[in-house]
Amino acid sequence: MADNGLDADELRQIIAEVLDVDVTEVTDDARFVEDLGGDSLLALEIVVALEQRYLVRLTEADLRELTSIPKAYAVLAAKL
Repeated sequence: MADNGLDADELRQIIAEVLDVDVTEVTDDARFVEDLGGDSLLALEIVVALEQRYLVRLTEADLRELTSIPKAYAVLAAKL
């Protein structure tokens, strides 16, 4: 993974905190809604947390892409 200040483990921790699940549950193939119990309100909380941590602006289209760790990483990597 590129050296863009983006750390997959840190990203995993942020998602786990917002979804209120153990970080070990946030695997690469775990989907935030279907597997981890996320909903639209939690999705917005994830966006806010990621915007604040990485100082990026995420669009509604980006929000729809934030469904798993690999996809969230890809969206953020494109912004950084």
